[in-house]
Amino acid sequence: MTGMKKTTEKNLMVFSGRAHPELSEEVATLLGVDLVPTSAYEFANSEIYVRYEESVRGCDAFVIQSHTAPINEWIMEHLIMVDALKRASAKRITVVLPFYGYARQDKKHRGREPISARLMADLFKTAGADRLIAVDLHADQIQGYFDGPVDHLMALPILTDYVKEHYGREQLCVVSPDAGRIKVAERWSAKLGGVPLAFIHKSRRTDRPNETVANRVVGEVAGKMCVLTDDMIDTGGTIVKAAEALMNDGAAGVIIAATHAILSDPAVDRLKNCPAVEVIVTNTLPISPDREFDKLTTLSIAPLVARAIREVFEDGSVTSMFDGHA
Repeated sequence: MTGMKKTTEKNLMVFSGRAHPELSEEVATLLGVDLVPTSAYEFANSEIYVRYEESVRGCDAFVIQSHTAPINEWIMEHLIMVDALKRASAKRITVVLPFYGYARQDKKHRGREPISARLMADLFKTAGADRLIAVDLHADQIQGYFDGPVDHLMALPILTDYVKEHYGREQLCVVSPDAGRIKVAERWSAKLGGVPLAFIHKSRRTDRPNETVANRVVGEVAGKMCVLTDDMIDTGGTIVKAAEALMNDGAAGVIIAATHAILSDPAVDRLKNCPAVEVIVTNTLPISPDREFDKLTTLSIAPLVARAIREVFEDGSVTSMFDGHA
């Protein structure tokens, strides 16, 4: 056995799908590594093919893919990338999900419905994932759907720092767009120094997706700059109706802040024309130039993702990034 040398040095490798390469490149730059060269394309019948252009044997792999439209295509590519790594003998595979597809289908509202968020976790496990890193999951219980460690990152510090810097002297009030997200609003309030809370009481149509019926403000918002927070903006209907309700109740102004800018049609038109003075989001999802508008501010999530990858790679504490304790 004299000729054999055992290497114990860990090897960090970062891989990117094609959904949002700009974010992956920014993360890799912050980590001081290059993205692993990857060949990925579709066959004539739209099947996806992936191959890595260098050896990944024994590496600590981090596979970044944001689940944006066309969402099913990018999820499938993500799964195939994980399978390719497993079959090429990567030592540990961490799936990095800046936006976790199907997260809103996290429970059964009615009979004969799927729990697609659970199915997603099972698919990644089957493909060969050892660990997940996700940003602002729609529901905390999704962490329990994956059979393995899940690091749940929060964009809250990035968003609240921006609000403090730009609106710190205003009389602020944090508003949740519905009663179910009041816990998130409480975290916002604490981060902004214990500012008052309010929420919008609304009823949602179960027979029509992305549609709400009534809006009533619960809490005192008159004369205050209202920070309307949510985890995502999809078609923008809920958040815009909430902004209008706040202005009708005498708010001095409205700032919309959300982690995930899905911005499905007609979100951009709605947000452009709504009474909010600014719409603050992160780049967990790609925002094409045609969906950018004057009121939109995009903050980078890359430093947060890069730090989490570094902590996982070095067997550190991801939790300490948010509560200050190891």
